[in-house]
Amino acid sequence: MTPVLAFDIETVPDCSGIRKLYGLPDALPDAEAAEIAFQKRRAQTGSDFLALHLHRVVVISCVLRNDEGPRVFSLEGAEKELIQRFYDGIDKFTPQLVSWNGGGFDLPVLNYRGLVHGVSAPRFWETGDEDRDFRWNNYVNRYHARHLDLMDVLAMYQPRNYAPLDDVARLSGLPGKLGMEGAEVWRAYREGRVAEIRDYCEADCANTYLLFLRFQRMRGVFTEKAFLAECKALRKALESLGAPHWREFLSRWSG
Repeated sequence: MTPVLAFDIETVPDCSGIRKLYGLPDALPDAEAAEIAFQKRRAQTGSDFLALHLHRVVVISCVLRNDEGPRVFSLEGAEKELIQRFYDGIDKFTPQLVSWNGGGFDLPVLNYRGLVHGVSAPRFWETGDEDRDFRWNNYVNRYHARHLDLMDVLAMYQPRNYAPLDDVARLSGLPGKLGMEGAEVWRAYREGRVAEIRDYCEADCANTYLLFLRFQRMRGVFTEKAFLAECKALRKALESLGAPHWREFLSRWSG
């Protein structure tokens, strides 16, 4: 089977980059540098959601489904290393990428930050020069299938139709978000609650993967029997991990 890699990222402000771009003192605390960037962004757009190139990736959570079954894990550590490991996985498996708003947020952030750090991602950027199959189906073209942005596809590529992951997941009988909201990540990071951020990201990724399974059933790729078998396989994988957030996730998973 073609491997499937559902993924999600969590980010915080790139305070070092903010100090550099805005000519701020190196000694200025991160919280103050970020607040200056938030204020500038609010003046520009009315929102303090930073431009994507000013996000620093702190975790990439994944559900990898291949012939060995589903596996849930997170990439953590230095930003350059975790982004390189993500693209290395694409080089190794050439997976079907699955995301929720990955085209609008996750992948552009990874691309900008990967460029800044000098990572290598030849398979991701392949468009047919080395592999002719990628001429007609690659990760880069919005309407190709190697990256399936579920939010974009379900909305028929119309931004006014976009829906939050949490809403669609809970309407589908899935757990939805656990522990926090995206807006709380920066505060949690400053408080040293990195493990909670990882757990939150992993739950979002599992919700995304389960919505992908439902999508595969809806469009006829999976029979009902195959769909239930895939759900059972993920449930078994999560049960084997035994972490508290997975116990909560499983207790709330009714669909």
